[in-house]
Amino acid sequence: MNVFDMKFSKVFPLLIAKVERKGRKAEEAYAVTEWLTGYSKEALDSLINSDITYGDFFDHAPQMNSGRMKVKGKICGVRIEDIADQKMRDMRILDKLVDEIAKGKSVEKIFKGIDVL
Repeated sequence: MNVFDMKFSKVFPLLIAKVERKGRKAEEAYAVTEWLTGYSKEALDSLINSDITYGDFFDHAPQMNSGRMKVKGKICGVRIEDIADQKMRDMRILDKLVDEIAKGKSVEKIFKGIDVL
């Protein structure tokens, strides 16, 4: 199955579980997702209870943050800045932000590192 076709209701809880396994809070995963996509926490919670695909989640995002293009680094051995497909790049950016939380970085430090604050 293509990642674009996976249900958001399956993927997002996995991202939350990743940060919680490392002793972090779900709110931190929500914060970076809200920053990246423009969805509110309430909208994200509603989407968890819907049939929207992960691809459509990104396609219908209220406001993709222009600062996302400053996110750099590797995820799954691939440099984010080298990913040509924008939707795949956005997915990998979210993965990277969640990974940074799981590694112990605060949301504030992540955003400061990409000149958001």
